[in-house]
Amino acid sequence: MKSERRSILKKLFASVAGVAGLGVASKAKADVAPEKEVGDVVMYQDVPLFSGHTKFNNMVFIAGKGAHFEGDITAHTKHVLDELEKELIKAGSSMEKVLKCSVFLHDLNDYKAMNEAYKGRFGNKPPCRTTVAVYGGVPGDSLVEIDCIAYI
Repeated sequence: MKSERRSILKKLFASVAGVAGLGVASKAKADVAPEKEVGDVVMYQDVPLFSGHTKFNNMVFIAGKGAHFEGDITAHTKHVLDELEKELIKAGSSMEKVLKCSVFLHDLNDYKAMNEAYKGRFGNKPPCRTTVAVYGGVPGDSLVEIDCIAYI
């Protein structure tokens, strides 16, 4: 029993030492941060405002896409998802590699119809998602805006 306890303690201390060593190694690695890559930059009054996507390591962050034309929530959602897919492909990813989506609705009453247009667009393993109705509406008169995070 005593030797068994010693063995467990040795394993515990070895794992703690390993974790501590890992922390030192990760701190050293963190000092040399990789460069981020950005997609097309949206300008505002000749000043860079935001990028269509940003890549960091094997992750890609897609800026929110909206639909700025007359139409219903179904047309807007389909358009936004098509634009997200184009940006993902441009960044070297795909809809199947999306890990997280954020959906911003102009009106929460559009939730059901948005879901119908959204359904199936990310393959049979859809990403996790947050959906909120935005007080004051989505910018640019879009009925929906969606952004996402994916891997490459």
